[in-house]
Amino acid sequence: MEKQNSRYRWVVFATVLFAYFLIVSQRTAPGLISDQLMKDFSLTASTIGLLTSIQFLAYAGLQVPIGILSDRFGPNLFLVIGTLLNGLGTLIYSLAQNEFVLLLARLLVGAGDAAIWVNLVIILSQWFKVREFVSLLGFAAVSGSFGFLLATVPFSAWIAHSGWRAPFLTTGIMLCLCGILLYYVLVRKPKQLFKHDAAGTGKQKKKKEKTVVILRRMFTHRQAWATFFCHFGVVGTYVGFIGSWAVPYGMHVYGMTRSDASQLIMIGLFGAIIGAPLTSWISSRLDSIKRPYLVVHLFVFFSWVAFFLFSGKPPYFMLVIIFLVMGYGNGASSLTFAVVRKSFDIKEVGVVSGFANTGGFLSAVLLPIIFGKVLDHYQLASSNIGYLYGFIIPVMFSLIGLIGCFLIKEQRHEAKQPSEAIV
Repeated sequence: MEKQNSRYRWVVFATVLFAYFLIVSQRTAPGLISDQLMKDFSLTASTIGLLTSIQFLAYAGLQVPIGILSDRFGPNLFLVIGTLLNGLGTLIYSLAQNEFVLLLARLLVGAGDAAIWVNLVIILSQWFKVREFVSLLGFAAVSGSFGFLLATVPFSAWIAHSGWRAPFLTTGIMLCLCGILLYYVLVRKPKQLFKHDAAGTGKQKKKKEKTVVILRRMFTHRQAWATFFCHFGVVGTYVGFIGSWAVPYGMHVYGMTRSDASQLIMIGLFGAIIGAPLTSWISSRLDSIKRPYLVVHLFVFFSWVAFFLFSGKPPYFMLVIIFLVMGYGNGASSLTFAVVRKSFDIKEVGVVSGFANTGGFLSAVLLPIIFGKVLDHYQLASSNIGYLYGFIIPVMFSLIGLIGCFLIKEQRHEAKQPSEAIV
């Protein structure tokens, strides 16, 4: 029995997506309790920004190394380890008594998260045929979006009812159990069902190009840097802001409750769910990646500019539109990897995708820290002046993304095999 024809592949699919769903929820859930952490631990806004950034720093820094290691040694064990690290970090976070433990916890969560998407893509490519694989990646992205949704109103309501420690403790336990389940589903059970496949894989190893050669070629390729800058501008600004300051912004500037402020994030997530399939469809209809992606980047850029033009407090109806557009841009960022697929050899797509994804999460590392320092300087709680000047940062970052989009060299008629995309 072959993996790609077995019914068991759907067990693998469901288990992996459930793990991804839980893990993604922990990327932004801490943003719901930024103000509580500041009160409970007497933290500054800069420290809160560091807590968010340390997680994304681990994620961004490990993207390319994880991709290389998973390609050489297989994805299953890395996915299990990543899930367990995420669960352990979330458990420690829920029990933390000072800011140093909080930092350690978010570092573990970021390291675990870094191992998830790349290995998820590789695992699905092993268990499903090409036609199934391409469509199922879309379902995986939607699963991640629902993970983000979990970390809005539902998680906020849970925190309001039980305090912040119990929800994170419960989620940490579920992630640890999920890691154990993944080990059984991906490692133990397949050894019993597919003995012949396991025996045959060792005979088919081919001599691979040296990693240094691939990396040197990537770092000197204009298209690779274009995708890096695109992701830096459209993904990192959105993820970095909603993961740290979006909820406090709604509470301080608009006087919202925590639950109401978390609905702003949910609006953005609805935009993200729409963004990926709709922009991909438009791109295919126009037979162009660059043109629709350029429009998306322009809208995202002007959305951030709108915060600054309205002195940090645009009218509420405009605020809703802004969050929807920013979320849409985050969903449309899948076009970054459409560029990668058309521009690089299939053997290099994984590494270049990791590099492009690094751009997005490097931005997500920098934004909360710098934003927090600006808020500290202008005394966060006294007025919205801190947010006004803080929004200069995502304006500049999204401008970099717009420049990256202009740098894309359109390649329309290459018949390359579909491959991975990272979110």
